Amino acid sequence: MILDGAKAFSNQTLEVDYCIIGSGAGGAFAAALLSERGYKVAIVEEGPYQQTEDFKHMRESRAYPELYQELASRKTKDKAINVLQGRNVGGGTTVNWTTCFRTPDNTLKHWRENFDLPFTSENLARHFEFCEKRFSISPWEIPPNENNSILAKGMKALGRDYGHISRNVKGCYNLGYCGVGCPTGAKQSQLVTSIPKALGLGAILAPRWRAYRLAHQFGRIKRLEAYNLPGLGNTSGDIKLTIHAREFISSAGAIGTPALFLRSKLHDQSGLLGKRTFVHPTVISGAVFEDEVQPYLGAPQSIYSDHFLWQEHGFKLEVPPVHPVLLASTLMARGEQHRELMLKLNNLQVCIALQRDGFSADSIGGRVELNSDGHPVLDYQWSPAMGDGFKNALLAMGELQFAAGAKEVLPIHARGVRCHDFTSFKAHVDTLSMKPLDIKIVSAHVMGGACFGVDQARSVTDLNGRVWGYDNLSVVDGSLFPTSIAANPMLSILGHTHRIFS
Repeated sequence: MILDGAKAFSNQTLEVDYCIIGSGAGGAFAAALLSERGYKVAIVEEGPYQQTEDFKHMRESRAYPELYQELASRKTKDKAINVLQGRNVGGGTTVNWTTCFRTPDNTLKHWRENFDLPFTSENLARHFEFCEKRFSISPWEIPPNENNSILAKGMKALGRDYGHISRNVKGCYNLGYCGVGCPTGAKQSQLVTSIPKALGLGAILAPRWRAYRLAHQFGRIKRLEAYNLPGLGNTSGDIKLTIHAREFISSAGAIGTPALFLRSKLHDQSGLLGKRTFVHPTVISGAVFEDEVQPYLGAPQSIYSDHFLWQEHGFKLEVPPVHPVLLASTLMARGEQHRELMLKLNNLQVCIALQRDGFSADSIGGRVELNSDGHPVLDYQWSPAMGDGFKNALLAMGELQFAAGAKEVLPIHARGVRCHDFTSFKAHVDTLSMKPLDIKIVSAHVMGGACFGVDQARSVTDLNGRVWGYDNLSVVDGSLFPTSIAANPMLSILGHTHRIFS
């Protein structure tokens, strides 16, 4: 049963066992696991229900407004960080770049020592193994495209470590357009795995409805109230969907879940709801090569390096796909310089550095707030020390790009200029401010804001995602994590979903 809010003409009421808000990695997987156990499940999703055949166009101009939060223009409160998040059936799994990492050992160690969380690589292994088998997650065996090969070549030339990324694909055509929706169905997203499984077992899918409020009384959620979203953007309609359920699960993401709870005025003894919300603040370095790179073709991410990850304010090195709209909106150049760089797209290679956040006293993350319309806003500021991490990351990327044979390297910064050797590049980067709006910061990963824990004075939920003080409300998404993951978080979310519901 599909109950599309964009086509609704009258108020609707449903009664189910489980009401799940959000259809990304946590929500859709939970829906499938619960449906397999015979429960009646309803899945509420803000975005549209588009399927594989809807992605044949492979066009950014359609995908970004249709499949991403705020038409792919979501930013932090001060506009200093671009936040790419999926908003569609399948959530971020529909539009991500298929990069899969287990939660790093050092992250789990930090959680044990600082948050008393009991998780280890050993006791999580069976959950990750289950997810890897179910969603076809395995090392990518096809040779990396040139864009990724340059990262490997540069790190090897410098004598530094790099590795190969596992991807959740089956029969991948190696096209490189994962971010606009897989046109072949090879990406094993929740859209083509858990959602069909749940629907086949009788689940109800309600796309294009905004979960606005959880009505509650005496520590129990009574109902969800949602409103239809008839078009693109954030404007909701007046048609109401009311869902009564035995259990409610929020999987709306690390911005959406805190926002829903804040709108619902849930009691939070810890005072942490919406706080300690983390991204992986990501800086960018572009390089021009003599030979063609064609950074828009081939598996988008297949090589990475953790060489710098566990130093202070460390960072993970990866490579993004580079498509025209993504490039044009990321460059901080103007006029003729912007045009010239766009014309060099075929010869352009890009590295990104994802800084881990939440591991030191001065990295406290951001805070989810509500604006006057009840929409969420992430207030996020970084410390001067984190700015030093950004500078180190730019230097590391520039060095490896020159080592791989780059003709020129450009730090993506408001005052960045192209340099033709590493000596001049290093001197140039040393002069650059790392203040908000000066340096380009992006992120596709949001975590925290409703962290799990063993003490209700220091966490929003217990270890199984049950919200303290509410006997039928749980969280299963990236907002559970007390810090950033220090790796792409999809597999971590899937693993904890299986741990909780298996």
